Amino acid sequence: MTNDSGTSSGVKTAQPTTEVQPYVPAWESPAEATFKAMLAGILFGILFGAANAYLGLRAGLTISTSIPVAVMTVALFRALGAAGVRSSILEANMSQTVGSASSSVASGVIFTLPALFLWGFDPTVLQMTMLALAGGLLGVLFMIPLRPYLIVREHATLPYPEGTACAEVLKAAETGGARARNVFLGLGVGAALKALTGWLRVVPADIGVSIPFIRKAQLGAEVSGALFGVGYILGPRIGAIMVGGGLLSWLVIIPIIAYWGDSLTAPLYPETALTISEMSASQIWSRYVRYIGAGAVATGGLITLIRSIPTMIESFRLGARQIRGRLGEAGAGSGEATPRTERDLSLRTVGIGAAAVVLALALIPAAFSSLPGVAGRTVAAVLVAIFAFFFVTVSSRIVGMVGVTSNPTSGMTIATLLATSSVFLLLGWTDDAGKIAALTVGTVVAIAASIAGDTSQDLKTGFLLGATPRRQQIGEL
Repeated sequence: MTNDSGTSSGVKTAQPTTEVQPYVPAWESPAEATFKAMLAGILFGILFGAANAYLGLRAGLTISTSIPVAVMTVALFRALGAAGVRSSILEANMSQTVGSASSSVASGVIFTLPALFLWGFDPTVLQMTMLALAGGLLGVLFMIPLRPYLIVREHATLPYPEGTACAEVLKAAETGGARARNVFLGLGVGAALKALTGWLRVVPADIGVSIPFIRKAQLGAEVSGALFGVGYILGPRIGAIMVGGGLLSWLVIIPIIAYWGDSLTAPLYPETALTISEMSASQIWSRYVRYIGAGAVATGGLITLIRSIPTMIESFRLGARQIRGRLGEAGAGSGEATPRTERDLSLRTVGIGAAAVVLALALIPAAFSSLPGVAGRTVAAVLVAIFAFFFVTVSSRIVGMVGVTSNPTSGMTIATLLATSSVFLLLGWTDDAGKIAALTVGTVVAIAASIAGDTSQDLKTGFLLGATPRRQQIGEL
């Protein structure tokens, strides 16, 4: 971990971190986006994407697969090395970049589209594929202009825990010795803890107690090696913020709602069956506190977006200048003038790609199949573009603080559904077609926010290792 000590005070986020030295210097050009790395990433992506989708549908949560894919890649490349096929650390990074993308797409799909099945409107494979593809592309494309700001300039203040940990795993595997032993020792301890809690159940995986004298107040904890590791990487400050949010919900907000609603004789919307006095603390959290959290996420996202506007404008201006330089004199050598570790996909690619996705959503009926006309699909596509850009910005910064596993994608999805439903209500689209269209808009935005968080972590790993951002971005796409 480079330059991570002493960054909690006195660091100006607007200052570029030119003192950070990547593991592979910019003037070196080892093998990176090779066929071997891409193929390994695709195969691991299929494996871990399916596993993460099953985990999410069964347990209601997903995990970042960057580190597991990195470990599997290291094992595979070591086996190939024993057979005489050499691999570079940047090839291993490319493999985990490609492989980890699938789990983020799965997260956005499994937390939205099952609602259509519950309603009895089974989406086709083509529709699910188009929605997933559109969300994935928009998430990666909208993240590209943010990289100089979030990854480079805010390196000292945004740890990106999974991205930093993944870089350490790959460096430990590269250098070997004690560092590699510590990494695999940590994997062994985590596996043993998982066996005790999840398989043998010697230790309960979830611990919860009710607090006396405070109505429906509870405290709980999950015994998880993954959460222990993420907490260690995050540090005490951000960990305390997350714990503080949980304490605020379960010791303050839920009891307040319980006391206030004790005298109500009818269910309070959005609950339609139980009164507040009949609801458990978990039900109150699910019906009411979750929406409070969604509003907090949306408000924090708006503040983040406003604060990011000046630097984002600067990034767009610099990108436009690079485009003009390429269109100017032939042989200007803008590619050579830019260090390898600072080369992103051009803003022209971002603009054309995003426009193509929006046009495809508007013109191809399969995506928003419940809306029969081009005009209706165009409205939905425009809403997708607006909310995806907004929540990609939010997600990319949030995961820098709390990690992909704790990325509040559900809150962003709820905020999107509320806003989209409000627009559809004004347009009079209140039938089943409107409900389905609102949910599919939320699906694309959820996938975009999820994949943007994964892309941010991967670009952080690449920043620390000295990878070429452009090649990583192509790998994500």
